[in-house]
Amino acid sequence: MTLQEAEAKVRELDDELGKLTQLTGHDLDTETIRMELEKAKERVLNMAYANLTSYDRVYLARKPTRPNVREYIENIFDHFFEQRGDRLYRNDEAIIGGIAAFNGTPVTVIGNLKGRNLEENIKCNFGMANPEGYRKALRLMKQAEKFKRPIITFIDTSGAYPGLEAEEHGQGDAIARNLMEMSTLTVPVIAIVVGEGGSGGALALSVANRVWMLENAVYSILSPEGFATILWKDASRAKEASELMKLTAGDLLDLGVIDLIIQEPVGNLRENAEMVYSQIRINLANELAALGKMSERALLEQRYKKFRSIGDCSGL
Repeated sequence: MTLQEAEAKVRELDDELGKLTQLTGHDLDTETIRMELEKAKERVLNMAYANLTSYDRVYLARKPTRPNVREYIENIFDHFFEQRGDRLYRNDEAIIGGIAAFNGTPVTVIGNLKGRNLEENIKCNFGMANPEGYRKALRLMKQAEKFKRPIITFIDTSGAYPGLEAEEHGQGDAIARNLMEMSTLTVPVIAIVVGEGGSGGALALSVANRVWMLENAVYSILSPEGFATILWKDASRAKEASELMKLTAGDLLDLGVIDLIIQEPVGNLRENAEMVYSQIRINLANELAALGKMSERALLEQRYKKFRSIGDCSGL
């Protein structure tokens, strides 16, 4: 059974449960049927999630029902104060950022923002930032460095916006400048891939001392469809491409690209998101305490060595 087939079956079972709730009374037979339906849902989901392919994880990473970055900020941090604009041209809704408190300590939080419905997605360009978004992010990072605040970034984008206007406004330069400047930040930086981490649009927020991923997130140089189009001139081979790309959290942990996998619940992430929020809170507390003990020079050297070692085959 494929993941999509399993989800269709779960919807059918949910419909049956919905019909039961409309019945008056709570006799033994009704409760027994309800329990059996719940167990059937659990069996179907466990079976499907036990055999996820790389492309299944791409599908899960892209699901519009996943919590967006604003929800992560609201559930992990306190007193978030959003800061807007790049101080050059305009505010880009595809990047959200500002100051917040984590366990009473000021931090700077930045992330790619996707909408929860079509109207919100149009407003934030489906999480695909223009150069103004990356300039806003960099402005907030430099501010964090000035005031010695740790930086936490959340990545969830298919990539930077590739439109003509974005190129005219310096998209390539904005991304490259973020990569350069992030590599020299003297405060702790932690990046968390919570959905789809695509291309330079994701990397522009990911030059960090620690890079984490949710279990069903993906992180890659481009989409599987784009990879298949370039390699085979056939976007329909995206499923095959995703297996070759090594874009899952497990693959990237093995390759040393990321440092930690945040486990996800089986089934609807939004309904069980507290499990993920809790893990992030615990790991952030531990990691910020450890990184906070390091000198500025040690932070710079650790970040430099981390990225220089990716793809190093000298020890093979």
